Amino acid sequence: MKTLLIGSGAREHAMAKALARSAQKPEIFCFATTYNPGLMELAQGYHVGDPCSSEEVLDMARKWRVNLALIGPEAPLESGIADALARQLIPTFGPTQALAQIETSKAFARHLLQKYKIPGCPQYQAFTDLTGVQDYLRQLGNNNYVIKANGLAGGKGVKVAGDHLHSLTEAYQYCVQLDRQGQGFLIEEKLLGQEFSLLCFTDGHTTVPMPLVQDHKRARVGNQGPNTGGMGSYTAANHRLPFLSDSDILTAQQINEQTVQALMEETGERYQGILYGGFMATQDGIRVIEFNARFGDPEALNLLAILDSDFLEVCQAILAGKLKPELIKFAPMATVCKYAVPEGYPDHPAKNQVVDLSAVRRPEQLYIAGLHKLDNKLFTTTSRAAAVVGRAKSIAQAEKLAEEEIKRIKGRLFHREDIGKNDLIQACIRHMQDLRHRKHTSVAGEPL
Repeated sequence: MKTLLIGSGAREHAMAKALARSAQKPEIFCFATTYNPGLMELAQGYHVGDPCSSEEVLDMARKWRVNLALIGPEAPLESGIADALARQLIPTFGPTQALAQIETSKAFARHLLQKYKIPGCPQYQAFTDLTGVQDYLRQLGNNNYVIKANGLAGGKGVKVAGDHLHSLTEAYQYCVQLDRQGQGFLIEEKLLGQEFSLLCFTDGHTTVPMPLVQDHKRARVGNQGPNTGGMGSYTAANHRLPFLSDSDILTAQQINEQTVQALMEETGERYQGILYGGFMATQDGIRVIEFNARFGDPEALNLLAILDSDFLEVCQAILAGKLKPELIKFAPMATVCKYAVPEGYPDHPAKNQVVDLSAVRRPEQLYIAGLHKLDNKLFTTTSRAAAVVGRAKSIAQAEKLAEEEIKRIKGRLFHREDIGKNDLIQACIRHMQDLRHRKHTSVAGEPL
């Protein structure tokens, strides 16, 4: 079995490690944008190029005579690489261009939820120009809006009132900026609560949820600082999150399932791969922040670290339309993922700084992201450098392992020491308890 893996980050490193554990012992070929040393160790063939070029990808797929492809990042999905591979009869783990709109067009995703009466959609309005923008901002009110670029923006297209925008004037100016770039945008109500991720495997008919994950995007301890691609995440041994109720979890699962079915009805195509629901638990229930059409990063690192099933076998079942819940098994273990990132990340990252991984004791739980190799040395890029995953019977034990390991990565780097710590998790629990108490007292007619 020859597999083609498209992408070159820590997510793809985790996918490659999971493939390498398969009993089928597949050959792994990688089409990447950079020379990832971790991926290169696992790959029988490695090519650096443009993963959004169907001609280039197909040329290498034919050269390597691959039997199956897996797409890691979102940009190739938006470019229709899954469609191009399918036309060459290469089964591909990753949705088509039409289905990937669930991530690549925020307006498409919101309209889909609305059209098919799927719960969890916040109040929103989509704009293709500036007509009505000021009126809608005033309608939502000061400090009660979020502005989102409609298309992919590398995680930098979302600005939140109070965090990034401090007046209706600033909000309107951001809309003007997006409009001048030819970018449509959405204005939505601002949601308050706790974010979480629920990813699922799906073959378009059957949808199997994975353990719940909470990611931390702020750069600094205590959820301070600018947003990033994700500084780390955790899962619990019971595959739940301690601030969510049974009802919360069931609602999120049902939203993912209904969205997969709605996508098939809307496009006439079968979804094959990962649907990632990004949710927020609020005092009014579960709301959808966004969907992704692939594994998240860092979530993939947590989840694939405890996937007991044969990952290649799972992919094959999905592509054959024969996914069964009993095929998916995750170990009853907790995980904590922590990212080491360059000093100054994300705004002014220290580039081309030497990183030393030689002291790492558990290389099986090390995932290389934005590092490049030159003269047998590793150097930082402008992205996250590397991640480690602690895996244990409890979150506390997993956090201890992750913290010990990440400190062994040497260089001009920093990480979030608090991810997975009890104090941070308890703060999430208290926040949700407070929001639910407010809801209860409001319903009872008492002053808030």
